[in-house]
Amino acid sequence: MFSIALQQKQYKTHILTDETAHSRLEVVPERGGIITRWSIDGKDILYLDEERFTDPKLSVRGGVPILFPICGNLPNDTYTYDGKEYSLKQHGFARNLPWKGQSITDDEGVKIKLNLSSNQETKKVYPGEFSLCFTYKIYGNVLEIQQLYSNLSNSEPLIFSTGFHPYFCVSDKSQLKFEIPSDHYQDQNKEIHNFDGSFDFDCDEIDVSFQKLRAKSAVVTDNSRKLKLQLDYDDTFSTLVFWTLKGKNFYCLEPWSANRNAMNTGENLISVEPEANYLATVRLTADFF
Repeated sequence: MFSIALQQKQYKTHILTDETAHSRLEVVPERGGIITRWSIDGKDILYLDEERFTDPKLSVRGGVPILFPICGNLPNDTYTYDGKEYSLKQHGFARNLPWKGQSITDDEGVKIKLNLSSNQETKKVYPGEFSLCFTYKIYGNVLEIQQLYSNLSNSEPLIFSTGFHPYFCVSDKSQLKFEIPSDHYQDQNKEIHNFDGSFDFDCDEIDVSFQKLRAKSAVVTDNSRKLKLQLDYDDTFSTLVFWTLKGKNFYCLEPWSANRNAMNTGENLISVEPEANYLATVRLTADFF
């Protein structure tokens, strides 16, 4: 049995519930279309910094922020497209803009559809004419994010990268076990390191990317919380980024379609032909044991 509720907090919050599975999803369309909470049996899967969330001047640190039309940052926040220079801040603008949302139920689950379209403000920093329609759906212990990227131009391709920045709760990082489909990662100095399934959490910050992935699934087992998380993604996503800060009760495992600075390098950029659509899917499965 599925249900939908609306709650007016600081922002209007859509609350989607699978009552049989005791799973719950909270989404705030006007704060970047963000998922703020996902829980099963009352146990939170996601981390949220409430203080940052309540300040609209700050980017949200928590939940599942949307990355579009870039992932990561650009040198000097600048890129060149078709001979013109644009300025675009880290991870793009989708996570900072208000989306329109509508919650619905069907026979398979409960979901919310979110929409964002290009406007005069987005065109100042990004020339693409686009419409995004994201569908967040929960059923059982699964959260699925279906994405539809539409090119509204009748003459120019839509060029972008996309991704998600989920923050997962953790109480003891030493109890995390990683199954990531790569034997090496690249750090911020572009140095390559071998990966044996673990990280040195004594570091102040870990910010690394896994590329040339050999599978479309990654698993993190948190033995302290008795939680196994599986992240599945389609061929859109070429890169997994892992990020955490020392002393913070979160870690991030992020599916990206392209690495940092792709708008300048052109590597792994998605190109959608005029008046065409592009589909992508990311799925999270949470099993407590």
